[in-house]
Amino acid sequence: MKAIPETILEIIRRAEKVVLLTHVRPDGDALGSAFALRDILEGIGKETLVFLEEPVSFLYAFMPGSGRVCTDIDEVKKFTSNCSAGSLLLVALDVGDKDRLGRYQDELISLGPLLVIDHHLPYNVFGDYRLIEVGISSTGEMVYELALALRATVTLPSAKNLFAAICSDTGSFRYESTKPRTMHIAADLLQMGVHPNEISSALYDNSRLPRLHLLKEVLDTLQLYADGRVAVVYLKDDMLNRAQAEMDDAEGFVEYPRSLRQVEVAIFFKEHKDGQVSVSLRSKSDFDVSEVARIFGGGGHRKAAGCRFRDEELAMVRERVLAAVNARLAAMD
Repeated sequence: MKAIPETILEIIRRAEKVVLLTHVRPDGDALGSAFALRDILEGIGKETLVFLEEPVSFLYAFMPGSGRVCTDIDEVKKFTSNCSAGSLLLVALDVGDKDRLGRYQDELISLGPLLVIDHHLPYNVFGDYRLIEVGISSTGEMVYELALALRATVTLPSAKNLFAAICSDTGSFRYESTKPRTMHIAADLLQMGVHPNEISSALYDNSRLPRLHLLKEVLDTLQLYADGRVAVVYLKDDMLNRAQAEMDDAEGFVEYPRSLRQVEVAIFFKEHKDGQVSVSLRSKSDFDVSEVARIFGGGGHRKAAGCRFRDEELAMVRERVLAAVNARLAAMD
């Protein structure tokens, strides 16, 4: 990672209160980064508040400090009221598009200066200050580097959250974004007392029985296209009802079609209760799934990306995304 600009460090040092934000339906990297940065900033004397639209998913309740979140926008406004110029800072972690801040995005952005810390290719630039490092394994890795630059202490709870963040976004250090520096940071975190088996077990051996029922439903939808190079699965609302599951139970399901030997691109379509359809794309070849996601206003990395559709039926979304994937495969041949 490049040296963090002094201007970024200075606005953090000046701030007395910091509100930490991340994207809707946050994953392990988003939450681990937010919780770790909260503790790091509190260690250098800042007052902090982590705001989420909804309580932390049961999937990530093991993370230290997961119970210390605010889900009330009025509490955020109260926390930020009567701040003098320069004493308040909002930090958006792992967010590549302001729409991903959720339904309170405009209210949040209006509260004060916003610093965006992210490792995705920006596709909708926002924020007053930006620390963007495309190609870094995770936002968690960036938060660790930020702690070093601030000469702040990384406590064991913070180290656990950072390890979980990095582990989540590297697919347990399997993705190409895993660089030597990533492994050096992981080693530092182990020296601080992190036990990889503890974090990995919490991340990957944390299933409820409804998750397995839901997985069966989803795998029953599996279809292959482009001579087996593209694998597609989907999740509709009625499947959740039959499995007595929640949407969070479907976390990571896209990895199952991706694991097929001949598959280059895996796509997972999810129909949400609010009418939206989300799309997760994964690749294990030279195919850049982020290019497909950007066509539809999404983004991500070469091997892992996503996008979201409003007011469109799942069948139509599936047709449009498949067409885009097939067109790019044909162009690569």
